[in-house]
Amino acid sequence: MAGGAHGPVEATMKHNTPKRVRDLVDGVLLLDKPVGLSSNDALIKAKRFLNAKKAGHTGTLDPFATGLLPLCFGEATKFSQDLLEADKTYETTVHLGITTNTGDTEGEAIATRAVDVARAQIEAVLAQFRGPILQVPPMYSALKRDGKAYYEYAREGITLEREARPVTILELSFVDYTAPFLKLSVTCSKGTYVRVLGEDIGNALGCGGHLNALRRTRVGALGMEGIVTLEQIGAHPHPTELLAPVDALLSSFPAVLLTDELAARFLHGQRLALGKEEVAVPAEQGRVRVYHEARLLGTGLLQEFAILAPERLIARAQ
Repeated sequence: MAGGAHGPVEATMKHNTPKRVRDLVDGVLLLDKPVGLSSNDALIKAKRFLNAKKAGHTGTLDPFATGLLPLCFGEATKFSQDLLEADKTYETTVHLGITTNTGDTEGEAIATRAVDVARAQIEAVLAQFRGPILQVPPMYSALKRDGKAYYEYAREGITLEREARPVTILELSFVDYTAPFLKLSVTCSKGTYVRVLGEDIGNALGCGGHLNALRRTRVGALGMEGIVTLEQIGAHPHPTELLAPVDALLSSFPAVLLTDELAARFLHGQRLALGKEEVAVPAEQGRVRVYHEARLLGTGLLQEFAILAPERLIARAQ
């Protein structure tokens, strides 16, 4: 009899367990992602520390990679696409002479060759990879075909034909070479696989190679200033104080300051003819960040004849 009564009591207790209430948190966290953690796992941990309701990251870092992973919370998620499109800078180490099936330290060695290269040879090869290049995406990547990620095919031993894609290596600098480790600094366009770049450089040197280390140091206009670790977030008594404001994502855009009346119209989605108003108008057309007093209202497109068209609007005061 007691056993029969026990079941409904358990069910009632589970049913009445209160759901955790998340906070409305707005801002940008410049996280120093640790090695061995996926970008999504890092986001989940940071979101839990901040008790945030809404969050997203701005482009993944491979688990073996470290460094700058900007995380967007609340209203900042509306502007995360800008960082996905941004150029990025990395410090990387290529382990020459050993090729792995993933192009990095997480894979298995599939070929080993002798390394006999000099500084002059390295510089000549690096010159070949600066500027616009074509790059074949790796099999161990999250790109999809027929709804299935490439890495899933790779784990099944299947290699797919991949079409080379255009990317741009804006800067590629020699940092150090202590055989067999070649340290480089890379600034590249979106969609660039630094793993593949390292492999291609190794192949051009005649010895192959894979990435031994990768650290991202810049995403668009965001650098290492203000970067924090998960440990620092977890230990902080008020972790939301570590957030940069939403407009940290928009610092490269010119600012437009609107009057009370124009701000109200802008927030209602109306296009504004700024040429007829007492408003300072940037000289160049394009995207702008829009303010009323100290409050960020969102972004707009400044068009011909000083017409300002609302783009993405902020719902809560910043």
